[in-house]
Amino acid sequence: MGVEKALEGGILLSRLDHVIGWARKYSIFQYPFVTACCGMEYMSTACSHYDIDRFGAGLPRFSPRQADVLFVVGTISHKLAPVLVKIYEQMCEPKWVVAFGVCTVSGGFYNNYATVQGIDTMIPVDLYIPGCPPRPETVLHGLMMLQEKIQHEKQEVLPGQVRT
Repeated sequence: MGVEKALEGGILLSRLDHVIGWARKYSIFQYPFVTACCGMEYMSTACSHYDIDRFGAGLPRFSPRQADVLFVVGTISHKLAPVLVKIYEQMCEPKWVVAFGVCTVSGGFYNNYATVQGIDTMIPVDLYIPGCPPRPETVLHGLMMLQEKIQHEKQEVLPGQVRT
């Protein structure tokens, strides 16, 4: 049966994965974990000039249980690391993590005993945004990359669900 014949009835069927992925990609609830100077550049993406809201990520949540994306912004010390891990563990599935800035990604200039040399040593990271600090354009580009990843992820079937 051809596509034209299938569309005659006015019904267009799509895979559920694509529909859920599309919806999730435009409803990103972020939890900002801001610890240092990169926070200023993070906040500038929400201003009217860059408008992160047009990507569906404009409303930050300040409860990990209501967030989809953990934005880790700034230097993470070993003293603060357990707090970050606990926040990550409190987030519901599906969840994604963004490492924002060179200090979060690799420890940056702080190669010492007190600083975590990359948060990926503690929690899984889905997106790295480099820079000191990253420009808002880089942040928006990273957000678009995360949206693509979210849209194309396979949806898990929970026990007791039947997939047809």
